[in-house]
Amino acid sequence: QVQWVESGGRSVETGGSLSLSCAASGPYFDFAIYPVQWYRQVPSKEREFIAKITSSGSTRLLESIKDRFIVSRDNAVSSVYLQMNSLKPEDTAVYFCNIQDALGVDYWGQGAQVTVPS
Repeated sequence: QVQWVESGGRSVETGGSLSLSCAASGPYFDFAIYPVQWYRQVPSKEREFIAKITSSGSTRLLESIKDRFIVSRDNAVSSVYLQMNSLKPEDTAVYFCNIQDALGVDYWGQGAQVTVPS
């Protein structure tokens, strides 16, 4: 069982920056061994994968954001971060962090609303 506390969502002007964070906790949960994913979702659309960070810190990001977003983690505090720069109106979405455990069970953060007005 994994619980997330997700924070950092707010409204930011076009071209601005914002950092989201997710802190994980749970009994017998070793955050350091798990890859963590970031997704985002806009109303009436499927949740979209945008980034992944492995247990060793290697990252993979969606092509459309890889030059603007940075994903990182701090295993000492069981947290993952998404630094978003040069934000555009099309980045407006609810952002979710995600871990899938060894049994294939998904644990989602509660979501953070990011709004970039056009």
